[in-house]
Amino acid sequence: MPREKGRKVVASNKKARHDYAILDTYEAGMALTGTEVKSLRAGRASLVDAFAQERDGELYLHSMHIPEYTQGTWTNHEPRRTRKLLLKRLEIDRLIGKLRESGLTLVPLQVYFSDGWAKVEIGLAKGKKAYDKRQDLAKRDADREIQRAVGRRGKGMAD
Repeated sequence: MPREKGRKVVASNKKARHDYAILDTYEAGMALTGTEVKSLRAGRASLVDAFAQERDGELYLHSMHIPEYTQGTWTNHEPRRTRKLLLKRLEIDRLIGKLRESGLTLVPLQVYFSDGWAKVEIGLAKGKKAYDKRQDLAKRDADREIQRAVGRRGKGMAD
């Protein structure tokens, strides 16, 4: 059977970009069990409340929900178990240094399959204040209004 090509998104964390300013993104593998991979291939996962944290010089993903595989037996996995992130040692050391020096956190942005391998995109993020969120919403609304006006003008409809 030929290997999968391309990128198939399983789950994305839309709220992360609203709550955090993403400074940098990294692609990491995950240490998964067989039933977790089968459940992910069925398109079932949730990144709500998930976060990555350093422990003993390694990075771990906490609170990511992968539901139990329906055809699984006693070998089924625990849905919210802690999963190890697989990155190169240099990247891990760089991320741990950034996490320790300032008020940054690691937030998972997407879970996807890249050429058949389960990956997670994690973002180095800084929490937004309430006024930052309001500014972002106001800017997005203003941009949407501008695009509507341009579209109406292009169609010959004047305000």
